[in-house]
Amino acid sequence: MRISKLILVGAACVFSVPAGAGEMAFASIEDALRQGIGAYQGGYYEQALPALEHAAAEKDFWGTYYLAKLYADNGSPFTSPAKAYKQYQRIVDEYADLDPDADDRAPYVGQSLTALANYVRRGIPEIGLEANLDRAIEYLHNASVIFNDEDAQFELAKLQLTGEGVEKDMPNALHWLSRLTQRGHAGAQAFLADLLWRGKYVKADKPRALALISVAVTNAPANERLWIEDIYQNIYCGSAEGLRQQAGGIVAGWGNRYGRSPEKSQRAPLDDLDTAPERTCQNGETVAPINAGNLIGSAPTTAEAAATVDGASAVSAASRAPVGRPVVMFGSSGAGLSDLRPAEAPRSDR
Repeated sequence: MRISKLILVGAACVFSVPAGAGEMAFASIEDALRQGIGAYQGGYYEQALPALEHAAAEKDFWGTYYLAKLYADNGSPFTSPAKAYKQYQRIVDEYADLDPDADDRAPYVGQSLTALANYVRRGIPEIGLEANLDRAIEYLHNASVIFNDEDAQFELAKLQLTGEGVEKDMPNALHWLSRLTQRGHAGAQAFLADLLWRGKYVKADKPRALALISVAVTNAPANERLWIEDIYQNIYCGSAEGLRQQAGGIVAGWGNRYGRSPEKSQRAPLDDLDTAPERTCQNGETVAPINAGNLIGSAPTTAEAAATVDGASAVSAASRAPVGRPVVMFGSSGAGLSDLRPAEAPRSDR
């Protein structure tokens, strides 16, 4: 399936080369990639940058992709939305015609489309890129339908829940939040947990909210941890001990069922929440993890716990749709969500 080439909007970006970068030599592109990707993953950004720049200059896909990630990484001293945008745009322009079913680079093209959508939605003033929600939705639609990118599906579900830029369809939005939750998507799990806690769009279910955010915090990749842990802290601190025990029993069934393997989540599960400054509730209580192992109480069976979120059997995979005007529909509305129907009187957005 073909995506029309996407045009870079805005003024040309000017890139500076760090001192000494031009002096580095690499035996081959593969050598530069090994050094660049290894250094980036280890957090050695100064060593990663020249190696990835070299590979990207040679038009290597992985060099370009990881250079974009380095520029997009808020923990990097070289963070630059403008430069990240340009590299992601290169990937989309040059690799949009990849076969999504046969090329192992296809998921990364989908991720690049989603990254572009986020930049286009906000705009980048320094290069004259104006915010454009319609264009952002088109990128998300292509990433979601053609490349099956879960982050794009998550963003579209949130838009559809509120009707921002798309037709409002709460049952279908909740269907996709539930489906992504069952796949182990930490963002969808945290977002849905917050809705369940507040009773917004769905009937409030505080034990399930605490259990779900507990699973989300375990699944969360490093770049998503802060906001997910913020939600966890809010829910944990608002939960009495009895509710925490209830949630611990549910987590016993959900941990394996809705968790993600390290290769998918890109990090090992959290043993605790003390990798950042210790979080505490207003009463001074330390925020601790919720799991079946550190709480007293009987745990339901895996089947019983799973039934509280599934409500029905899993839906079939969404069929691919022709690229055109974005229509945010991925499956039958509400399928598999008899347990997560919209609340009868949803609250207005605040």
